Amino acid sequence: MPYDFRLGPDEKREILRIARATAVEFLRSGRVPPGKPHRRSLLAEAGAFVTLRMKSGELRGCIGTQTEDSPLYRTVQDMAIAAATRDPRFPPVKLDELDSIVMEVSVLGERVRIREAREVEIGLHGLAIACRGQRGLLLPQVASESSWTGEEFLRRVCNKAQLADDAWKQAEAMVERFTAQVFDESDYPPLDPQEIFDQLQRANADK
Repeated sequence: MPYDFRLGPDEKREILRIARATAVEFLRSGRVPPGKPHRRSLLAEAGAFVTLRMKSGELRGCIGTQTEDSPLYRTVQDMAIAAATRDPRFPPVKLDELDSIVMEVSVLGERVRIREAREVEIGLHGLAIACRGQRGLLLPQVASESSWTGEEFLRRVCNKAQLADDAWKQAEAMVERFTAQVFDESDYPPLDPQEIFDQLQRANADK
């Protein structure tokens, strides 16, 4: 079932804090911080991506999943660790780098199969393709940041899957558009990690 909560400012701030606290603790000790959030919306199952960018704007890591089989907060924890340590395009992030990194979370929403470029709205939709065992996904912000048309966006997601530019037109191709709630720490600055750990442990103790 697609994630259908509309996150408010406090929820976005909390999930970003969880992402940062998880990255800090994992890079420091190899452990995932314990505890669960109070907000019900963060306990619902969701697919999500975590993107790491240097404050100067360069990408430093991005990993996510469309699979909706874990609570949002747990998915974000897993993807924060993966983005920091397992993105094959970059060396693993070092603990002392985190102060120079801005974390962004994309919470994936409803998916709809499409067949034509006019069904894609740039800035609103991301795209995913599966064809002949190959898969690729691009988040909504990638197309809007690059000023792509719908046709270009479809070509690029095919390329991401290592498919021909026009593979999306093939009958066996499963092309889906999806929405995402995208937010980052530039709008919701992080707290001190120790404060976050204390909040999570208090929440866990209240369960």
